Amino acid sequence: MPSLGTGAPAREGAALYGSLDAEERFAELEDPLNEIPDDTPVETGQAMEESHIKQTLAQLDHDLVALYEVKRRIREIASLLVIDRLRRSIGLDAEAPTLHMVLTGNPGTGKTTVAAMMGRILYRLGYVRKGHLVSVTRDDLVGQYIGHTAPKTREVIKRAMGGVLFIDEAYSIYRLDNERDYGQEAVEMLLGVMENERADIVVVMAGYKKQMDRFFSDVPGLSSRIAHHIDFPDYSVDELMDIARLMLEAQRYRLSPDGEQAFREYLAARRTQPRFANGRSVRNGLDRMRMRQAIRLYDAAERGRTLTKKDLVTLEAEDIAQSRVFEGGAYADALE
Repeated sequence: MPSLGTGAPAREGAALYGSLDAEERFAELEDPLNEIPDDTPVETGQAMEESHIKQTLAQLDHDLVALYEVKRRIREIASLLVIDRLRRSIGLDAEAPTLHMVLTGNPGTGKTTVAAMMGRILYRLGYVRKGHLVSVTRDDLVGQYIGHTAPKTREVIKRAMGGVLFIDEAYSIYRLDNERDYGQEAVEMLLGVMENERADIVVVMAGYKKQMDRFFSDVPGLSSRIAHHIDFPDYSVDELMDIARLMLEAQRYRLSPDGEQAFREYLAARRTQPRFANGRSVRNGLDRMRMRQAIRLYDAAERGRTLTKKDLVTLEAEDIAQSRVFEGGAYADALE
């Protein structure tokens, strides 16, 4: 397996942010499991307060529409790390849990958002030093000629240390049917880091479920290094409307009653067409509505009409009714 060489920063003596050292009265015990009485109370307030876990999970509920199973899995991971932190406070050290994960689902279902949020949770709970997200694809890892892949992959790993490495469409890294492909070297380096540096980096691989399953079968040893498999379902029309409302609120817009009904019909049609991308398609549709609203209001102002604040913040049915999505067709997604 290729060496990481100078690409992997030294970690000796590096203290994780927010780590709880064992309390002084427990620090010198040789066998805390048996020497500490079972009814000894454990101070939970500090760990809970420093982790901001309640606020983070509340933000998760606000930022992610539906995805109840996904949220449940994230809560499980957060709970594990909080309790692990409390155990360390009384000297009950244990091996750091493996948190590498695979997120499967169609585009726009929230995988990147969840990966970034996991970085923040892991940072606050002292699992990683920085908590930042480095998002990459095959092009960032795999070179085009011999000797090019190792330095590219090493540099990506170096940037991601202390945080989360998010690899979108991870199955594209390694092409088993192409013997001249250089992706195998990148995969071997990633496997080494996932095993040897798992206390300082979390690797999150994302993509379509079918392709990810084949990727696991093509790469021996990969599946055993992944502790968490989380599937992201497509959104319903009602859930897509909830996403739209969140996006509009963030941008200080609103839909008129007729506009809301028109946009719902737009989403129902768009959802059945090729290359639908869930939340991304919602955003694209709203961007087109804003563009048509701007043209409508500009023309009105040019004709001498006085615009109001209500005009500036309201998207009307006519701003979406012109969309070619209602006409259907294979290229409707490009004509939102």
